[in-house]
Amino acid sequence: MIVPKRRTSKSRKNKRRSHHALARPSQSRCPQCEEPKVPHRVCGNCGTYRDRTVLETDED
Repeated sequence: MIVPKRRTSKSRKNKRRSHHALARPSQSRCPQCEEPKVPHRVCGNCGTYRDRTVLETDED
């Protein structure tokens, strides 16, 4: 059975894990209502996607 000859240092371990960080989800603005939304998804505020109304919403 293979066993490491030396202990892996904290520095070496953390360098190896440097790419494990999570990326923030991107956001864009809705062209109709200017609310932030996820790109390529229906706007949750006004219900539009690509200049078409997809969902009916209760707007006051």
